[in-house]
Amino acid sequence: MNRLPNHPPESAVKSRYAAAAQAPEAALCCPIEYNQDLLKIIPTEVIEKDYGCGDPSRYVHPGETVLDLGSGTGKICFIAAQVVGPQGRVIGVDMTDDMLEVARRNAPIVAERLGYANVEFRKGRIQDLALDLDRLDATLEQHPISGANSYLHAQDLAQELRHQHPLVATESVDVVVSNCVLNLVNPRDKGTLFQEIFRVLRTGGRAVISDIVADEDIPLVLQADATLWSGCISGALREDQFLRAFEDAGFHGIRLLKRDPQPWQTVEGIEFRSVTVEAYKGKQGECREFHQAVIYRGPFREVLDDDGHRLRRGDRIAVCDKTFQLYAKAPYAEHFEFIEPRVPVKPADAAPYNCLRTPLRHPRETKGLEYHVTTAPSQCCDAGSGNSH
Repeated sequence: MNRLPNHPPESAVKSRYAAAAQAPEAALCCPIEYNQDLLKIIPTEVIEKDYGCGDPSRYVHPGETVLDLGSGTGKICFIAAQVVGPQGRVIGVDMTDDMLEVARRNAPIVAERLGYANVEFRKGRIQDLALDLDRLDATLEQHPISGANSYLHAQDLAQELRHQHPLVATESVDVVVSNCVLNLVNPRDKGTLFQEIFRVLRTGGRAVISDIVADEDIPLVLQADATLWSGCISGALREDQFLRAFEDAGFHGIRLLKRDPQPWQTVEGIEFRSVTVEAYKGKQGECREFHQAVIYRGPFREVLDDDGHRLRRGDRIAVCDKTFQLYAKAPYAEHFEFIEPRVPVKPADAAPYNCLRTPLRHPRETKGLEYHVTTAPSQCCDAGSGNSH
């Protein structure tokens, strides 16, 4: 039986994108509508040689620290720089020297037109955001690999750099964006890639990723095609697996912000389309009892959240303070009513939350067992200005 070739090497991706940094290649991008006002200050060279399938920059906010994975010639970074403003910061990471050269050469031009400099570009692999390849390159120039011993020493050096001089520090960015790059990573590294995204995000931070996904499993023979792989096709995850990869890495609040109804390309009946996914970090932590409850508003009769809470529409559901605070933020807040205890629980008095308790919170748990107040009707409605007879 003939053995199928392995997935195309990383060098195939680097070679194609190095060439695309020299001359535009239309096959590497989908039609995307960017905010034209934000493109005005970006040099034409950057726009023509940058490739993608979406615009995650439209979901960043002023003052944020943004990390762009596979930043290429820097278009998304330069757009985000304008959105986050002088109080924000943008970091682009790419492994291709030719792409980085274009981005770094144009960064001062964009900064001058903006009136401030808040963008920097770093050399690294997006599945290994701790390893600074510029630092590693500089060291290896002084101590080239000349045999097995020096090769092993280089590996030790790389590990030392990851710990002492990480390319991107743990919990250092507010939002990670990426535009049609995750599919270029070898399948064996994709789990690590999502874990790295999770690592560098601050608690409460989020990932906004535009990428190509497939509607079916991709046969190995297509995965071995270097042209399809470097073209963001045969390395794509199946759509449901793409969402599950965020879940497996520990994210919550995972949702499709955008899904192209029409495929970008169809190969042997398999549809490949662009999606943009948002996912949050922050559901990890201690569960404490503050006698809080939430009511799911609907429209579904019942939903199941990422921590296994089953929420039936209209029921008063008992939750720990961590979950209560989580639901009070995006993307959940609009779907809930929030019930605080009548007498606030002091943090020092909060007991560990009993996850085995009944899911329903009796109203007396929040009002108090000794609550027996009787009141007059409240002014809850507009009786109108006319006289009644």
